Amino acid sequence: MTIRTRLTLWYAALLLVALLLIAGWTYYEMFVENRATAPRPLIMADGDSALEEIGEVMLYGGLPGMLLALIGGWFLMRRALSPVTRLTQAIERIHTGNLHQRLPCAGNGDELDRLTHVFNEMTARLDDSFQRIREFTLHASHELKTPLTILHASLETALKEEILTGDQRDRMGSQLEELRRLAKIVDGLTLLTKADAGLVALAREPLRLDELVRETFEDIQILAQQRSVEAILESCDEATVPGDRNRLRQLLLNLADNAIKYNHAGGRLTMALRRDGTFVTLVIRNTGPGLAPALQARVFDRFFRGDPSHNTEVDGCGLGLSIARCIAQLHDGTIEFASQPDRETVVQVRLPCSPEPALSKAAATAAASATAAVSSTLVPR
Repeated sequence: MTIRTRLTLWYAALLLVALLLIAGWTYYEMFVENRATAPRPLIMADGDSALEEIGEVMLYGGLPGMLLALIGGWFLMRRALSPVTRLTQAIERIHTGNLHQRLPCAGNGDELDRLTHVFNEMTARLDDSFQRIREFTLHASHELKTPLTILHASLETALKEEILTGDQRDRMGSQLEELRRLAKIVDGLTLLTKADAGLVALAREPLRLDELVRETFEDIQILAQQRSVEAILESCDEATVPGDRNRLRQLLLNLADNAIKYNHAGGRLTMALRRDGTFVTLVIRNTGPGLAPALQARVFDRFFRGDPSHNTEVDGCGLGLSIARCIAQLHDGTIEFASQPDRETVVQVRLPCSPEPALSKAAATAAASATAAVSSTLVPR
């Protein structure tokens, strides 16, 4: 129940109590006190009793007055609470990306103005905190890249030395894999932090997404074979999207790698690219343990890993789906996740397609003439 409805009910109850008090007081004045001096009930000049007269007054005067007071009170309360509604709507539009925006103040110095001022101060502090976190993450990831690159190059150089024993090579190879994993985490954090700050530059070029899916699927099949998972490309409709080839390839590989890692031996991964009007939808399904419904709302959180992934056999850091969602949003798309435990998990990416270039009338006429000419040459004589 809203505050406006609650106040209206309270106001109506108070009016009803006031009306009953007025009626009771009138009855007391005209009957109870008059009985002490007049043994018979009061009779009006037209023959009606005083009680009937009071009833008519309450019916024709009190009830319309109460109705008018209710309507007027509701109108006044609506006007008084309308700034609260506007403030609520403005607050609902605030998220981590626009904390720098300020709520408008009426300037009349009332309680709502004070509340708006306090809320603006709070969002300013939050915005400053988020900015500091983004700057720290961006600077830290940038500073970590140089030593990681040096360590990576040093280990690769050391592995080429012939004096190393087999155990030493295995140990250094394991260290090299951990360095690559750490570098991948740093790159992921850099991308996400830049996306939060609006610093990611995309190459918005017409891209044949179906060709990219087919090319990437060859690498996906290799990854799937290593884990004994069957990879199937069900359909691949022709579609052109405005986007960045490298980022969209990263999105495909992240989703496919996630579907392969959280699968079981002998499982299946299916991909489908479908064109639907001005949008194209990529659907990736995989068999596996799935994820509990209570945890599905957090799959896109950074560093989140569900219970089925808490084992040493699954490599990952919990950034794959976060990066995939970031890339989809950068391309004005959406991504959805749904899982049925012990059955299948479905990830669906929806991206806008490039508008089809319409042929001009002259070009269409020329194309039709060329087609007719080719057809005439094919007719046997």
